Amino acid sequence: MNQKIIDTLSHLTYGIYILTSKQGDENHGMIASWVSQVSHEPPLVMVAIRKNRRMHPVVKSAGAFALHVLEQKEKQLIRQFKLPTPAERFHGLECITLETGCPIIKQALAFMECRLVATYDTGDHTLFIGEVLAADCSKEGRPMTGWDYGKVYLGDS
Repeated sequence: MNQKIIDTLSHLTYGIYILTSKQGDENHGMIASWVSQVSHEPPLVMVAIRKNRRMHPVVKSAGAFALHVLEQKEKQLIRQFKLPTPAERFHGLECITLETGCPIIKQALAFMECRLVATYDTGDHTLFIGEVLAADCSKEGRPMTGWDYGKVYLGDS
């Protein structure tokens, strides 16, 4: 990709989220930043997942996902979700489940539980569109952005 395009794309701002889903009895999760609301009625959100990521087939087969808004200073959850195995990523976290069975991380600033309603193939990523079935913003705090995280995801990992 052209360096000027890369430099310009790196100035787009994004939140930093934890995306979770479930495959069988195993919880799965990853850091996500390409997230957006796409409809008010019904409430729909979108997350883009690179096709080579472990979460891609998990979300597709589960038909559901949860998005967690992180507090600006919650760097520990980010470090934890960089660990190599699903078990390590969820170790010590308090999670609950609701309608879809996706793990809801109680330490998060807020969450949205979503039922997958559509997928769109968009080059090296897939857009997963979910209808928000449940949500809660149980804490006070400022949501984490890419600037707080110290890294801008440009889709190449």
